[in-house]
Parts: sequence; C-alpha cells; structure tokens
Amino acid sequence: MLHRMTNDEFYTSLVAEYNKPYVGWDMSYLKGRRVDLHTESRWDYTATVLAAMQTAESMLDMGTGGGERLASLATMRPLPILTIATEGYVPNISVARQRLEPLGVTVVAIDDDQHLPFVDEQFDLVINRHASYDAHEVLRILKPGQRFITQQVGDQTNCKLHELFGYKPKDTFYPGAEQKHAWNLAYAVRELQDAGWQIIEQEEDFFTTRYYDVGAIVYYLKAIPWEIPDFSVEKYFDKLLEIDQLIERDGYVDVLFHQFFIVARKEGDGEEEAGEEEADAKFPGDHKGRHYNDDDGTARCAARTYHSSGVPLWSPGNLTTPSVMHEDTRVT
Repeated sequence: MLHRMTNDEFYTSLVAEYNKPYVGWDMSYLKGRRVDLHTESRWDYTATVLAAMQTAESMLDMGTGGGERLASLATMRPLPILTIATEGYVPNISVARQRLEPLGVTVVAIDDDQHLPFVDEQFDLVINRHASYDAHEVLRILKPGQRFITQQVGDQTNCKLHELFGYKPKDTFYPGAEQKHAWNLAYAVRELQDAGWQIIEQEEDFFTTRYYDVGAIVYYLKAIPWEIPDFSVEKYFDKLLEIDQLIERDGYVDVLFHQFFIVARKEGDGEEEAGEEEADAKFPGDHKGRHYNDDDGTARCAARTYHSSGVPLWSPGNLTTPSVMHEDTRVT
C-alpha cells in the first residue's frame, strides 16, 4: 500500500526541493517533471543567429545567463572575432565567465540596460534571448545596416502560477527599467519602430508547460525568484497543499508559456537592404490561442516586472570588467 505523506513529511520534502542547488539556467534536474508541450516552433532562434554570425566580426550576447546558449552556438560555428556577453543576475556572472572565457568571450556585468558600457556602432550583431533591452540603446551600439535578434518571454507566461498562489504582480519596476504596461509582440514591435528600427521578422507563440509534481514547481520558483519574489515553502505551504491535491486529481498542472521573436535592422549603409518580402513581414494578429487582441496590445494578465542592466564604458581597448555587481531581476 502506497504511503501517503503526512503534512510534516510533505513540508520537509518541499524544503529539500527548494534547497537543491541551481546553477546558470540549467533546468535538467526537472527533466520529465516539468515538460514543455511544444511540438514545433514557428521560428528557430538558433538557426537565425548562426546564419547572422557568418558575416559578423563582432557580436554582443545580451543577458547570457550562465553562458549555456552562447557556448552551444560556439560548437556549431566559430564565434565572431570579438564576442562579448553581458549578464546582470549576480549568481550567473561567475558561471558565465567560467564557461565563456576559455572560448575567448569577455563577460561584462551590467545593471542598466539604458546605459550599456559600449561605444557607438561597436557591434555587427546583437542577440538577446529572454533578457531585457532598451530599444534606443541597442540601436546606438549596433553598426548601420546590421541586425538585432531577440526572443522574449511574454507577459502571459506563468499567469496560472500566479493564480494558483494567489500572487498579484505589483505595478512597480526596478530602478533604471522602463515601465511597460504590457510585454507582447505588438508592444515590442511598436516600441522598436518608434525607436527607428526596421522590422524584418516577427512571430509570437503560446504553448503549455506541464508540471507533474508540486516539488518541481517549488524548485522552479526558487530558481526563478523574480516570478513570485516573496516565495518560500513556509509562506505558501497551504497553497502548495492545494496544488498537490490538484495534481493528485488531474495528474498534472498546466501553465501557459508565452514568447515572441523579432529580427530588427538598423537602417543605414552596411548590410544589403532588406528585400520586400522581409520588409513586409506578416504581422500575426489573429492566431488561435492568442490571449489578447486589444488594439494597444495590452495583455489581460497582470503587469509584470522588467529590469534593466550597464557599467562604466567598455571599449575594445579596455577589457577590464567591473568588480561591483548589482543584484538584478529578469524574466526567463
């Protein structure tokens, strides 16, 4: 007969999950317990970046995390001669340096997206996967005619978790971050266009992340502390008991994940002018599963927190990285 844990035993097991070590953005510990039900993506971030790297001599990877993704790119194609990665989340910075510096990549700690420590028109390519950015500042550091490639986590991600825990994200933002009333494809495209970017490609997608046990949720929320900033097993134990009962009844809990993808070009001499087909990229406004369709792109989920990230000016002649690093918050 299967032993049913007492509340004390259950609490102890969840605390053990919370205390499991977590490094970089490695979620492999949750393999089979937290599963993305995502059959086919509407874009390929990796393939797009690899293609752009072919002609780039300098590249910036914004918000590199633990450097996992950039190191993976390096196994598929040589990185540009000058490759720099930024990171603002303190626990990841040393991890990224250990992983990327042997590959010739300089990792720069930042804390302000609106004042990046790079000279004007320094990079041939800027890439950004799940990190914040300032549209004007990225435009400043990119060479004319070159591209900014970003995949972003939308504001409807994890709303189900917020609901289950009775958590309402506050309409406040971290110092230096630009306030956004929504974060979705429509909003981001409009923001980039207003800053002077030409949009080459744009896509948006929604899929389900399935949790098979409540311990996986505990580990995830510990690893991503900005999702529910005051989360602890003790504070939310009653809610965790309720979620456990849901999983026992249904076998899992499904949570919506929302992401979008943009390739934007800085106008000017350099890369060959985008063709008509690229310039007229289809604006996806009526796909099934869309959870907003307001004219202003406002999502129905509560406002989320967006952070920013910078340090004193960095230039090719000054490879010194700052010794002071500030705690940062970001969506992943």
